Amino acid sequence: MILKIMNSILILVAVAMGLKQGWAMLSGKPEMLEMFSKWNFSKTAVMVNGAITIIAALMILFPKTFVWGNFLMAAGILMIICLSLLDKDLKGVAIELPFLLLNLVIIYLQHPLSKLH
Repeated sequence: MILKIMNSILILVAVAMGLKQGWAMLSGKPEMLEMFSKWNFSKTAVMVNGAITIIAALMILFPKTFVWGNFLMAAGILMIICLSLLDKDLKGVAIELPFLLLNLVIIYLQHPLSKLH
């Protein structure tokens, strides 16, 4: 029971972060545009990435789309990590790595309302 509560909190944190970062990308916040522009992402590409991030975050909430939402979120984070590694930006990698691990831990713990437990 305690594990389900902790997992629920982790899920809510991941969803909140996904919505926050997704909205920042979708609305074209200057810091997001600046970060992605160094990898030659257009404003439209950043906005599409933001929309996908928001959709992924919302998918995490539902047991039937839980794994796919986490997969999409993790894929987006992994893309940022890989691009940061290309730039030899270890600080950027270190910032993103805990969020990638969060999605992987959440997948391992499964959705708290899932019947698979």
